[in-house]
Amino acid sequence: MRIFLAGATGFVGGHVRRTLLENGHELRVLTHRRLAGSEPGTETVKGDVARAETLAAAMQDCDAVINLVGIIREFPARGITFEKLHVGATKNLLAAAREAGIHRFLQMSALGARPDAVSRYHQTKYRAEEAVRSSGLDWTIFRPSVIFGPKDDFINKLAGIIKSLPVVPVVGDGCYRLQPIDGNDVARCFAMALEMPETAGQTYGLCGRDRITYLELLEIIGKTLGKRSVRTLNAPIPFIKLATSLLQRFSFFPLTLDQITMLLEESICDGTWRETFRFEPVGLEEGIHAYLK
Repeated sequence: MRIFLAGATGFVGGHVRRTLLENGHELRVLTHRRLAGSEPGTETVKGDVARAETLAAAMQDCDAVINLVGIIREFPARGITFEKLHVGATKNLLAAAREAGIHRFLQMSALGARPDAVSRYHQTKYRAEEAVRSSGLDWTIFRPSVIFGPKDDFINKLAGIIKSLPVVPVVGDGCYRLQPIDGNDVARCFAMALEMPETAGQTYGLCGRDRITYLELLEIIGKTLGKRSVRTLNAPIPFIKLATSLLQRFSFFPLTLDQITMLLEESICDGTWRETFRFEPVGLEEGIHAYLK
């Protein structure tokens, strides 16, 4: 297949791009500026998901569209918002796909996206899902938990904190749970779905096999880094929220209120996606050991 890929230059995009190429697909990758060179089997096209008029022509002769565009944090002063890059971008890509005569559309969402979501991130991810569901296309939606891999932001950031600080601050009691999944496993699901007509019209939560608390995650990262234990300091949630409300507009501050909300809500799933895709996900400790040393 020839796949139109939006969001290919990000962390997850790198995993999906490599997996699709390994499976023999041709890629047409959307970029803000045309690149001097590209990987074999990959063509880059200039365009912007925020400008619908740049998309349809770029999709011509493609068989499917994969939308991986997303942000974890807003910077409204710079025009970087959830509304623009989750909802608006998805609607633009859907309209362009219809105009180009493409019927297959795969969407990256997030575990926790739902009608009654509290965080703006999850609210806009869900509204993007609703646009996909009402598009009339043969869609598949994936909702991954925390994704790990060599260039991830979450695990690597925690590893940096553990290495540099004698005590790691923890929001609240640290007993909220996560179920991280390897980026290659997420990419594998996207690639497999293209060859599985039965996945059309389905939404899949994607999570790893290890359901752990945040405190357990810190211990696993510490063990991988060669530490006997990780000392933690539990910070009261009201204090953290107050500090975050004052500092989140500054890019140097590592948290937003949205991120705190999502962390406390947990990020776990029942793992039923494995009944469809029929493979065992990589374990967390095994996966991060490959790149945290």
